[in-house]
Amino acid sequence: MADWIEETSARGRPGRATERVLGVLRDEPRFASYATAAEVAERAEVNVATVVRAAQHLGFSGWPALRVELRSRYLSSLSAGEVLAEHSESGADPVRAAVRADRENLRLLERTLEPERIEAIAAAIHRSRRTLVLGSGTFAAPGVQLSHAAVIMGYDVRIHDSSGTVLTNALARMGAGDLVVVCDLWMLPVALRRAVEIAAERSVRVALITDRRESPLVSSVDEVVVVPSEGAGMFPSLTAAMTVVHAILAELARVGGENALESVRTAERLWRDAELF
Repeated sequence: MADWIEETSARGRPGRATERVLGVLRDEPRFASYATAAEVAERAEVNVATVVRAAQHLGFSGWPALRVELRSRYLSSLSAGEVLAEHSESGADPVRAAVRADRENLRLLERTLEPERIEAIAAAIHRSRRTLVLGSGTFAAPGVQLSHAAVIMGYDVRIHDSSGTVLTNALARMGAGDLVVVCDLWMLPVALRRAVEIAAERSVRVALITDRRESPLVSSVDEVVVVPSEGAGMFPSLTAAMTVVHAILAELARVGGENALESVRTAERLWRDAELF
């Protein structure tokens, strides 16, 4: 965290008050990752406006967006057991804690989301000849929803849950005019990083859903949507990422218009004929 703050801050010279805020972020990453702007201001002995300026100095729209990044970076530095310890509270109801965590994630998503980024990903899928969706383990779940629903609307969107030679072979058949959508949450698998590098080498556009604005993948992708992902237990929550996929699908339905609607009608007719439901 300290290295990232130093590297990001080096892009411009902060004022003395802003530097006090950056000092809190560097020296107390856990506190900064869940504190409000007012709490950070009090700790740095500055006003809230200075905290906002410090966030903007680091390239964020404001404190909420920076806190999402800080929290994701802090949690990604911990093991699953350490994350569980981070969330443990004496007498806490884990069920209610999970609901509260997701409610907070959605609140943060609503405050920090830039709708034009959702629209850009939907437009890229709409224009692409084919789209390959990548994720790892449970983090492939948003891709499953995206692929399934987009196919019903007539788009060539395929989820790919293999790695190694199988994934490399799939990427080898792609080129300009195609798209790769990647879901990168918590820890980044080497296979996903290499897949993005191959896609970029082949002039394939890449869209990224991540919980870190400065994910190692960002420099190689064309579109990025950042989501909060903190869960209540030892694993990240997919609620915000799934909401982003829901929004992408809603936008695809809009831009797809009558063609998308006719594809859905055709699929429903075939389901009835095959007595699937």
